[in-house]
Amino acid sequence: MARAENKTEAGGTAHLVAALAKALREQHGLTQPQLGDKLGYTAAAVSAMETCAQPASDQMLVKLEAEIGGGLGIFERARELMRLDKYPAQFKNYVLLEQKALTLSTYVTFVVHGLFQTEGYARALIGGGYPPLKDERVEELVEARLARRALLDRDPAALIELIVEESALRRTIGSQEVMRGQLLHLVECTKRRNVTVQVLPMSCGLDGEHAGCRGDMTFVETPDHEHLVYLEPQDESILVSAPAKVTTYMHRYAKIRSQTLGSRESLGLIEQLAGELQ
Repeated sequence: MARAENKTEAGGTAHLVAALAKALREQHGLTQPQLGDKLGYTAAAVSAMETCAQPASDQMLVKLEAEIGGGLGIFERARELMRLDKYPAQFKNYVLLEQKALTLSTYVTFVVHGLFQTEGYARALIGGGYPPLKDERVEELVEARLARRALLDRDPAALIELIVEESALRRTIGSQEVMRGQLLHLVECTKRRNVTVQVLPMSCGLDGEHAGCRGDMTFVETPDHEHLVYLEPQDESILVSAPAKVTTYMHRYAKIRSQTLGSRESLGLIEQLAGELQ
C-alpha cells in the first residue's frame, strides 16, 4: 500500500529507480497511464513508484526492464539492490557475504535458520516478533528472506551445513500446518548434495556437556578463503574476523557437531516430528 512515509523511508536504490523510470518513461513519450497499461499496473501504481510512495516491486522491475529498459539491464540490476535495501540495517553487510560464500556452517538454537525457512514459517515468525511491524514491512522482510534461498541453487554450489537444536523443531511457529510444512521442507533440503542438516538432540547435556549453550553462530568462508564468524544477538550484528577468535569459535562448533545426531538419524527425527503434526 502506498504511504506518504514511504517517501522518506525508501532507500537510495528505490529513489534512483524512481528517477530512472520517470526519465525513461518520458524519453519514450509515455504518460503514467500509458506505461501502466504496458506494465499491467494502474496509473496510480506508476505514480506511486515514481514518487517512492510505493517503491517498485520485484515484479514491476522485471516489467520495467522489458518495456523501457532498452536492453541496458538497469532495472534487472536494481532487483538485487532493492532486495538488499529491504533487509534490516544490521543484516545488510552479512547477507552480501552469505550470497558469495564458498561454505556456510551454522548452528541455531531457537528457530529454523532463515536460509531454510518456508514462506509460511517466515511470515509467522517475522509477523509475530516484537516490536510489531506494519503488514507491508512484514511482507518486505518475508520476500527478502525467501530471496536468500537462491544460495541453495547457486552455480558454483556453496557447501552449506545446518545444525539445529531439536527444541527448535518441536517449537510450533504459526500453526501445526505451518510447522509441518517447515519440517517437510527441511527434509527436502537434506536431499540436496550441497546441504547437510543435523539435529542436536534435547538429550545433549545429560552428561554435563552442552557445547552450544552460548547460542547461535554462523561460519562463512569467503571467495578469498577468509573465515569469518557472524553473530546476531538481540538484533545486533557482530562479524568476527580476528583469527584467534575465529579459531575458538571453530573449535566450539566442532564440539557441537560431535554431539549431534548423524545425518540419517537427524532426517529420521525430522520426518517423525512432521508425522506427529498430521
